[in-house]
Amino acid sequence: MKCPGQDIRYWKPGAVFDVKCPKCGKDVEFFKDDTTRKCRNCGHKFINPKLDFGCAAYCQYAAQCVGDLPEEYKAQREDTLKERIAVEMKKYFKKDFKRIGHAMQLARYAEKIGKNEGGDLAVILAAAYLHDIGIHEAARAKASAAAENHEKTGLSVARSIMTELGAKKELIDEVCNIIGRHHHPGPDSSLNFKIVHDADLIVNLEEKQKENPMNDEDLAEFIGKTFLTESGRKEAGDVFG
Repeated sequence: MKCPGQDIRYWKPGAVFDVKCPKCGKDVEFFKDDTTRKCRNCGHKFINPKLDFGCAAYCQYAAQCVGDLPEEYKAQREDTLKERIAVEMKKYFKKDFKRIGHAMQLARYAEKIGKNEGGDLAVILAAAYLHDIGIHEAARAKASAAAENHEKTGLSVARSIMTELGAKKELIDEVCNIIGRHHHPGPDSSLNFKIVHDADLIVNLEEKQKENPMNDEDLAEFIGKTFLTESGRKEAGDVFG
């Protein structure tokens, strides 16, 4: 069954209209569901100015419905995906505001470190929002929310969320790889992994410093030895003075 908005039987007057070509000024005929059209006069291809991409910005069936999104909307698609992953994370944790706050704070640090390090923010922020997503399942199944437990239990939950939101397989696989061992870096750790790892360290260290603070010398030594990126060390230095 077609989406009613895309079925011409439901179209109203004005569903076919002319738009002035931004290059030569000639009229170009658009159907309401055209993503782009090419001007017959000058050959310039441009986006339908009246098309609201709406759900097409994140829906996995967008290509079947309206065709491939224009290049200008590829970044929007990733931005929308990150926002929707954050929403799903909040739905999962419900009233567990401590976990929600932890994930949101981690995402803020990860985005800052990621921009400085040149990481893939779509992967980084998805992993940041979802890194502890299996913690409730781990607590129920093994009576422990320890890192080694929820790293594994969170994979199916995270994969399900991203799949439902239409994320690309490559992004899902990398995010799950980070989630599955985010407390256990290794020599093969990717840049995106290191960024999420360092952001998580900052948030965890903030929480520990409130309860049992380290002295300045020990703190500086810990930051120097434990963080994996230069931007992470710098951010930690700024946060802890």
